[in-house]
Amino acid sequence: MAALADALRAEARRLRPGDRLPSSRALVERHKVSPVTVARALALLAAEGVVVTRPGSGTYVAERPAKAPEPADYGWQAVALGDRAIEAGGVAWLLQAPPEGVVPLSGGYLHPTLQPVRAIAAAAARAARRPDAWEAPPLGGLPQLRAWFARAVGGDVAPGDVLITAGGQQSIATVLRALLPPGAPLLVESPTYVGATAVARASGLHPVPVPVDADGLRPDLLAEAFAMTGARALYCQPTFHNPTGAVLAAERRAQVLAVARAAGAFVVEDDFARHLGIEPGPPPLVAQDADGRVVHIASLTKATAPSLRVSAVIARGPVAERIRATQVVEHFFPARPLQETLLELVSSPGWPRHLRAVRAALKSRRDALLAALARDLPDLRVTRPSGGMHLWARLPDGVNDVGLADAALRGGVLVSAGRPFFPAEPSGPSLRLSYASAASETELAEGVRRLAAALDAVLGAAS
Repeated sequence: MAALADALRAEARRLRPGDRLPSSRALVERHKVSPVTVARALALLAAEGVVVTRPGSGTYVAERPAKAPEPADYGWQAVALGDRAIEAGGVAWLLQAPPEGVVPLSGGYLHPTLQPVRAIAAAAARAARRPDAWEAPPLGGLPQLRAWFARAVGGDVAPGDVLITAGGQQSIATVLRALLPPGAPLLVESPTYVGATAVARASGLHPVPVPVDADGLRPDLLAEAFAMTGARALYCQPTFHNPTGAVLAAERRAQVLAVARAAGAFVVEDDFARHLGIEPGPPPLVAQDADGRVVHIASLTKATAPSLRVSAVIARGPVAERIRATQVVEHFFPARPLQETLLELVSSPGWPRHLRAVRAALKSRRDALLAALARDLPDLRVTRPSGGMHLWARLPDGVNDVGLADAALRGGVLVSAGRPFFPAEPSGPSLRLSYASAASETELAEGVRRLAAALDAVLGAAS
């Protein structure tokens, strides 16, 4: 669609205002695209003011401004804004679509062929037909959806403990602002999800790294970090950790809760990949929590589609009221049509089938990526995740992972350098490789071949 819009935009520049563009049928034949693509391209140009549409007549070049306005002087804003900065580059980079022809070995969502697009569309149609679909929902969320999340999490979680939120990222932001004042330390895994550290820093918090290994967060170093910093919260991803794919070992789960209890601190459990388990994951920390220590974030976006941004925060005691109040003040409530759509989706007979299909596809893709790495990049030390979307690859010492990622992109494959996932100094050069975003196992193998060529070029240039 973007290519067609560019072509039509250039054609409109060559014509005079009031000239008629070719008909939609003619554009379909000329550019070999579908009528839907033509309609979307023309709608974009109409929104930009490049063309005007006249029902029953056609599409015409719009009048052009007589003179381009002089650029405004925004220099005064630098003084008014002060020296506080919000860095969104790392998160924005992860959200960008790869350029055409580039194999995506980086990404945070399922490939469109793995998303339940038809089921979501059917659920949205049913939800939109409800008489109250566009009314304000209850502030805590739809009662039936809260009950579903409570059952899905398990343990003694009750519907009243559940707050429906507008996606995992918003949940992290709301929870951290509710728990901690600006200037406070926040313990985080190292490496960790870049979106969490970005939110923390934007909220004026100071992320403090606690190392992870193959079994997840290290409780001994966690205790030291609490003692040294006086922190009152830990953010972690105990199951299918992003970026390493690690699962916090059973004995460590009890230790983490014990350490947090001794420190009088909260544990923010980001359970973003619960439904992407290739192998069954352990129960969430919140299911073992007896005293309201754990604030649990449950998300379905990763198992569905990027724009189905509905999640849940589970908390008990005074902290639950603080989190609910923060959401009301900052966001009011998540859009009811999305809540209704998600409720329709997870209540349908097709939902369990979708999850089984996704898990089977992720297993096949993970194994294909591991096989390709063993064949083409045998010197990399690679994790074998039991769920989620990513594996973690340790590069040879001395390799600049950021430079390698740049070289790989020039060579036609998108990968994530490990450095941005570390809140402080990295433990070594690494890459996060995703197996859920590519179109097929064949494309995964091609991506690894291109990555191997890029690494050879980088090593050759350094020698």
